[in-house]
Formats: sequence, C-alpha cells, structure tokens
Amino acid sequence: MSEIQDMSFEDAMKELEQVVSQLERGEVPLDKSIALYERGAALKAHCARLLKAAEERVEKITLGENGQPSGTTPVEGL
Repeated sequence: MSEIQDMSFEDAMKELEQVVSQLERGEVPLDKSIALYERGAALKAHCARLLKAAEERVEKITLGENGQPSGTTPVEGL
C-alpha cells in the first residue's frame, strides 16, 4: 500500500473504491475490516484536501477580455 500523502487524486480514489468494495462484500475478518475502514477514512480525507486545493486554484483564475488571467471568481460563479 502506498503512502497516502504521496498519492494522486485519481490513485487515492481508485484505492478508496477498492476499500469500499472489500468492506461491502463483508468477506474480510473484523480486524482487517477495521484497518480497511481506517485507511478508507484517510484516503477520503486526502481526496477532500486535493479537491479543495484544486477548487481554490480554479477559483483564482478568470480570463479578461484579452484572454489573460485578470482576477478571481468563486467556483460557483463559473
């Protein structure tokens, strides 16, 4: 298993989907289920941080009449 903080958003989401799938099947022992749940929670938090950072970057970028960045617009306003 990779270090979560080094994972891309896509890799973390893929692993999170695998964790959820394993937990939903219920075919793993209780202690492994707990460890999977903890890893899933960490993966979810990592994805949320990366998504928030990406949203903040998009929020800062708007294009002026000349096609050059010229200010900020909230993400909801795009």
